[in-house]
Amino acid sequence: MKNFKNKIATPEIKSRQLKAPPVTEYMVRKLITFTPETEISEVIASLLKNRITGAPVLNEKKEVVGLIDDKDCLNTLVGGAMYNHPVSKETVANYMSNVMKTITVNEDILDVANIFLRTPYKRLLVLDDGGKLVGQISRRDILRAIKEMKTSTW
Repeated sequence: MKNFKNKIATPEIKSRQLKAPPVTEYMVRKLITFTPETEISEVIASLLKNRITGAPVLNEKKEVVGLIDDKDCLNTLVGGAMYNHPVSKETVANYMSNVMKTITVNEDILDVANIFLRTPYKRLLVLDDGGKLVGQISRRDILRAIKEMKTSTW
């Protein structure tokens, strides 16, 4: 920025970098999860009831093995119609995806926003330092953070 004497104005504050809150401040901690053995009809009912679009899939050791979302569930309609069989007994294992992105609790929301901008992911699973699932953060959570940051720090 130049002042009226056409000289570069030196800011009084050396750095105005935004201190982004940690991901743990905005992630959802109480998650609905499924196992690979969960019937797909139960998943569909749960997604609708809880107004969510997807959930992590955990094995018996509570390790993340996949993700099931609304798009995966749409395959039940296509598969059932194509092969003319009911899908009521199909399980999550038949439809879940192992394409997911995880982050650690050490990330901040700026890191997360950058991941969302560079990738097609809509949600990221948050793992503790031991690799256990502790939460999930979505694009909507980042929007909430932006709104709160704008009213308090911008």
